[in-house]
Amino acid sequence: MSSTMTLTGRLAGQPELRFSPSGVAVAAFTIVTSRRVKDPATGEWGDADTTFWDCKAFKQLAENVCESLEKGLEVVAVGRAVQESWEDKQTGQKRSKISVRIDAIGPSLRSATAKVTKSGGGKGQGRQEFAQAREQSARQGPPGDPWASGGQPAGAWGGDEPPF
Repeated sequence: MSSTMTLTGRLAGQPELRFSPSGVAVAAFTIVTSRRVKDPATGEWGDADTTFWDCKAFKQLAENVCESLEKGLEVVAVGRAVQESWEDKQTGQKRSKISVRIDAIGPSLRSATAKVTKSGGGKGQGRQEFAQAREQSARQGPPGDPWASGGQPAGAWGGDEPPF
């Protein structure tokens, strides 16, 4: 069992989407993490402790990663370390490496802005109906809110000012 870890860094390349033989979406990407440090001798800033983390995301998360994130973007990712083992096809030697199985990831809002939209990856009509109801509510505003668009017209309280 492995512990959960949080990575804050930049995507080293464009995430690649592939599908397993059984049809499961798999996104492979690398997150580069480092610390900014000031060299006391020169006063220049530089990177220290740079680490390249091989990451994988699966299913709907994999598709969302490839559609939403791009090379160079600063991200925050939560996942767990896993050891991958395989046999080298050319030499026959056993190989292994530690990678990160991503459970959640998104852009870091420290250096960017983001507009979030729900993906259509859910099953059934429930999500679509909920989204339509939410959109209609946003247009009309909450019940009894005179300041929301579609609320009561000015002067509906019998005077020029609202009743508060």
